[in-house]
Amino acid sequence: MTVQGDTVVIDLGLERGEPDSYDSPRRSTFPRWFPAAVLTALVLLTAGASVAPAKPVLTEVFSLPIGSADAYAVTEDGRLLAQTFGVLSSYALSDGRTQWDAGHTPPAFRLRLGSGLVLMRPWTAGFREPDTTAISLADGAPRWTRSGSVMTLAGSPTLLAVSFPRGAGGSRRVQGPIDAVDPVTGRTRWTVTVPSSAALMGLPGPGDSGTRMLLVHDDRTMAVHDLVTGERLAVAPVPAADYDASNPVVVDGVILLRHPGNPGMEFSAYDPSTLRNLWSRPADGFSDAVACGVLACLTGPDGMRAIDPATGDERWSRPQWRDLQQVGARYVAFGSAENLRPLGLIDPDTGALATDLTGWRPVIGSGGDGNLLVTRTEENGGRTMVAVARPGERQLRVLGPLPEGTGDCQAAPERLVCRSLYGKLVVWAYGGKG
Repeated sequence: MTVQGDTVVIDLGLERGEPDSYDSPRRSTFPRWFPAAVLTALVLLTAGASVAPAKPVLTEVFSLPIGSADAYAVTEDGRLLAQTFGVLSSYALSDGRTQWDAGHTPPAFRLRLGSGLVLMRPWTAGFREPDTTAISLADGAPRWTRSGSVMTLAGSPTLLAVSFPRGAGGSRRVQGPIDAVDPVTGRTRWTVTVPSSAALMGLPGPGDSGTRMLLVHDDRTMAVHDLVTGERLAVAPVPAADYDASNPVVVDGVILLRHPGNPGMEFSAYDPSTLRNLWSRPADGFSDAVACGVLACLTGPDGMRAIDPATGDERWSRPQWRDLQQVGARYVAFGSAENLRPLGLIDPDTGALATDLTGWRPVIGSGGDGNLLVTRTEENGGRTMVAVARPGERQLRVLGPLPEGTGDCQAAPERLVCRSLYGKLVVWAYGGKG
């Protein structure tokens, strides 16, 4: 012990176990890895500062104000048609550029497209049937107005003016005259009269003859008409049935009708050209038929069975499936008849599950190149996640979340159009393309 002034210094020596080298170390007291770690950290920090942040997969392209009841539509050539507060306008989906404004128009329930026209029919008010106004898709100029509803059949540019029985609006059941409409002048080209009422649908013609008009009358006759002239090409008796929006159905050119038989329900198939009965078989508990590619899928409480529509032969069955929905070019299988539980994307030829969609909902519209957009609301009721199912990929590619309050979406190639609770229609780009 040494006393230096008021300070007492106690020398413990080396007996306490301290190595001699601590007194005068011969090498660095830092670990060998320390300099390399510091250098690596500096390199990463410098590199991170020089690289731009990753571009979000979902980016907003443009938005426009829209009312909750305003209609909008997406065209195949990349346009957004929107009727916002009584004004119909066309926008480029690529950048939001306004292509034309058609001025004030009566509020429409939906925007139908056909023969280069936007067909607008106001909401029904009272007992009078509202008129249909045709507006040019090219420049927004009004073309003509005529009474009744004007529609097209899948695969045909022919415009048909029809009347629906009261309470059957939006279904395929029509009554009275069916007029073929000239898209340029709005005048009637030919007329086919329906004595009472009939289910109306399109029917592919043989070869390249184009789409024909199929009428299933409530007097138990079925007729095929040429859409160019209105001429009746074939007629045949059919069993009594509930002719409605889903019966009969046309699959790969064959007509399938569900009807009462002996002793239970049956399915019957008819040739599209001659209306000759091809086969009839018991329904075996299946209640509906839907097209799944070139096959017909019969659905019911016991599952789903795919058959060849021309022969009725079974191709595959899935007891756990209850319904099927076509979205764009893809087919989604559901585990409940109410379309509440999507199971996945399927290959309609084999019935194989291609992509698992458990917990996701398909978005209407075509994403282009066979892509299917799907959404999922987070469990806490917050934001909506968006993902894309690509052909040949078994796993979904998650794109990211949409802002809270976003819904009612429609897909287009590289674009997603959604309504917002805050009175906006927002167009998003996905896949990193703006």
